[in-house]
Amino acid sequence: MRRRDFITLLGGAATIWPLVSRAQEATGPLVGYISSRSEQPDTPFVAAFRRGLAESGDLGKSATIEFRWADNYSDRLDGLAADLIKLKPAVILAGGGAGTALVVQKLTSSIPIVFVNGADPVKAGLVDSISRPEGNVTGVSFLATLIMAKRLDLLLSFVPKAKTIAILVNPKNPDFATMKSDLEAAERSLKIAMQTYNASSEDEIDNAFSQMVRQHPDALLIGDDSFFNGMRRKLIALSLRYALPSIFDLREFATEGGLVSYGTSQTEAYQQAGGYVGRILGGTKPNELPVVQSTRFELVINRTTAKALGLEIPDKLVALADEVIK
Repeated sequence: MRRRDFITLLGGAATIWPLVSRAQEATGPLVGYISSRSEQPDTPFVAAFRRGLAESGDLGKSATIEFRWADNYSDRLDGLAADLIKLKPAVILAGGGAGTALVVQKLTSSIPIVFVNGADPVKAGLVDSISRPEGNVTGVSFLATLIMAKRLDLLLSFVPKAKTIAILVNPKNPDFATMKSDLEAAERSLKIAMQTYNASSEDEIDNAFSQMVRQHPDALLIGDDSFFNGMRRKLIALSLRYALPSIFDLREFATEGGLVSYGTSQTEAYQQAGGYVGRILGGTKPNELPVVQSTRFELVINRTTAKALGLEIPDKLVALADEVIK
């Protein structure tokens, strides 16, 4: 039987229908999957997670996955996580940022948790050590905020005469302080003026772009953030509407119409997390699995978008790119 998540929103509150009977129908081990994002934007990550889980062995192949989606409303995570824990899954995958994992960690010290996020897991309070995590938590970190300067340099290759770059960041991101410090260092080294805009809700994204229209920046860098990843269709549409050459962190931004993306591969990170979940199903304890630090970087360029924006793609970037979308 195909498993589905029956969550009905009534009056802004989440009403959770009884799910225990469905959990009991599972023939293999039950794996929980909870994300702060929505199902559609996470489709490539779920597929990668399934691959890693299946490659881990027979238990991974036979596992049944129970999903919970917060749809970018972080205040729903507590209720969704509590409901998922009631099903007593063998392992919980916490995706969509460090905040998701922190909520699950707060609610259970017995069920193994595997996280996937771009924040520093030590600074975020998920683990005490990368190499020797303690307790019931381990996972995959792609340390996304540490390559801001490289992204800015790539963006300037498209707009070499740019005098001002807009930066869109989420001040609620657990790694916001690190991101801010990295951007300030990049501003000094590249000698380019930056305009910073904050957004942690959909309305604030709209307001930020309205401000950009008045300030006339030459290009835009979208900061690494789980909420922004969930809003990528909107962010792509706005950057194109206002003809702002933009660089993003995930390849999915570029494949779906954004100009260029550069960052660690989240699909690979989720596949690695699937492998970790499979190993835990096989009897390995979370504290026996060091946090994986994903280091594979991808540069993806959308040639169609570049043409629409009237931009030339430098030959050196074409040569460096992992993929140029025509």
